[in-house]
Amino acid sequence: MFPILRHARRAVVLTVVLAAPALCQTAPPPASYPINLSGPRFGLTVLSNGVIDKLKEENIQIRPMITQFGYQFEKRFYGGQDGLSAVTEFVVLAGGLEQGVVLPSFNWLVGLRTKKGVEFGVGPNVTPVGTAMVYAAGATIRSGALSFPVNVAVAPSKSGVRVSLLTGFNMRNR
Repeated sequence: MFPILRHARRAVVLTVVLAAPALCQTAPPPASYPINLSGPRFGLTVLSNGVIDKLKEENIQIRPMITQFGYQFEKRFYGGQDGLSAVTEFVVLAGGLEQGVVLPSFNWLVGLRTKKGVEFGVGPNVTPVGTAMVYAAGATIRSGALSFPVNVAVAPSKSGVRVSLLTGFNMRNR
């Protein structure tokens, strides 16, 4: 027998023997397609006295409760067989319009949603009052192709606390 064939046969046998433990590993979860869950959002935010005082320093007079209108750019980037989904959201809001001011708010959250629609997330928040972390929790109610999220968000900062209740709707799009 040719020496090159003997070495090739040994290499194939060695590769199969060494690769056998890899065949015993569990298979990765099936890939899921990213789903776009973006849509309009609206609600109310309650501002603590510290936040109101900080805005006064910027010559912005505002009452403690403001309306919020905006858009949530949401993408589900993983959905497991057990129904647990990983999501990322970028929420852009304009608050205080009913009081003649525009208070922009930019939020980026990363979170999880269960099969039953219970969700929570955390991420940075940027407003005219400064930066903070925002913590959100809520539920999404599904009706056919439409989803109706209802969320409570808390953003504690050096200036004070902001608590928001937001809702809206979206359709699942791939």
